[in-house]
Amino acid sequence: MDGKLRSMTSLYITNADKMLLLFRQGGRVVNNVWVGSAGGHFEDYELNDARACVLRELEEELGLRDSDIKDLSLRYVTLRRAKGEIRQNYYFFAELSSGVNECLVSSEGICKWFAYSELVALEMPFTAKYVIEHYLNVGHKTNDVYGGVADGETVVFTKMPS
Repeated sequence: MDGKLRSMTSLYITNADKMLLLFRQGGRVVNNVWVGSAGGHFEDYELNDARACVLRELEEELGLRDSDIKDLSLRYVTLRRAKGEIRQNYYFFAELSSGVNECLVSSEGICKWFAYSELVALEMPFTAKYVIEHYLNVGHKTNDVYGGVADGETVVFTKMPS
């Protein structure tokens, strides 16, 4: 381990009891799995602003602006060692604003709305799968932010103090 870091954001957009996911195709790091509605790597100027990164990705990948979503909030930060680097993931959740068309198209793959009950059966990246499971069981009932560390077998979450 030489101290290499990879910082990424992911946004999960909800609408009532559904969540929009993206079947990512052609990605450099994540490919042919279901991921958040939008997300990606930080640009150099965003390194201290995960919100700026996720909003840029939202516009680049879905053509949506900040005004097209509501209640955007950082809910999970995870750490995982993989392929000689530490991967830091910042997971945001937001609701689609009323009046915004649900038929969204992404430049990164195929968008699809899923009922919450369908989410756990989907193939997802390692930490994302645990984030979604935690969100469905605990996170969606609170406004808390959770830190998660992957130990190779699971992700252990801790509520971060406010």
